[in-house]
Amino acid sequence: MESILNVAKHLKENAQSLSNTIVDDIVPTFPHSVSLQEINQAKIVYTEFLQFLGNSLLKTEENVHTELIKWSKKNGELQAALGQPISTVIVRYPSTRSIFIDHLTAVSMAYQLPPLEMINLMKRFNYLLDLSLNEAIFAFERLTEEKFAANRRQINELSAPIVSIQEGIAVLPLIGLIDQERAQYLVEHIVPKIPSLHIETLIVDFSGILMIDNQVADQLLKVSSMLKLLGIAVVSTGIRPQIAQAMIQEGVNLSAIRSYATVRQALEEMNKLKI
Repeated sequence: MESILNVAKHLKENAQSLSNTIVDDIVPTFPHSVSLQEINQAKIVYTEFLQFLGNSLLKTEENVHTELIKWSKKNGELQAALGQPISTVIVRYPSTRSIFIDHLTAVSMAYQLPPLEMINLMKRFNYLLDLSLNEAIFAFERLTEEKFAANRRQINELSAPIVSIQEGIAVLPLIGLIDQERAQYLVEHIVPKIPSLHIETLIVDFSGILMIDNQVADQLLKVSSMLKLLGIAVVSTGIRPQIAQAMIQEGVNLSAIRSYATVRQALEEMNKLKI
């Protein structure tokens, strides 16, 4: 027991110098170059890990698990914030593990750690390292997904602008791929803004759309129905023949919506009706 106490004390007291040595040994084994900033960051991370390992040797697994998850999440989020792919972290683990084990073995032998305690030390190290990798990946994925979600929201906002083209008439140009998420965004965020524009007719222009499925088409029909209840007429323009054919085959009924080939044609017809 005294031997493991000495090893734990050594790891905590010499964490920084040991970390510097380990990083200097690890970096040349990487298949790609590493910046000085990354090297310095790695030394900080490994110093914390060695201190954590030293403290964990005499703690319960539950306490170890809780503290390590918090530490690993921080490192995973840091990696994501740097904009680096998670593969740059994973690819370094095999050589990192091997060199760590070499140094831990040397420390264990210096303090004459019995074989069974040395095995337990290596098991604890591997457990912590694997747990750290898992939690770092989870944190990286979570933060990356949050960034993607924020980008998708911004794309949705920019890809469905409502443009007023003359008194009482506005155009909603649909551009790109209209999937279920974008259709839902239209229903929840775009439609509620339309009444405040004080328009009588909304032209939904499909000329920038290559294809939509029947579920999305149904959502767009719901948009039309909602606007009709608000006293706003909806007309469509720019529906390509292949889109119209696909909608008919899927059983989507567009007969309730007036349709024109172009926005210009729709405006000309509406202006004639006003005369």
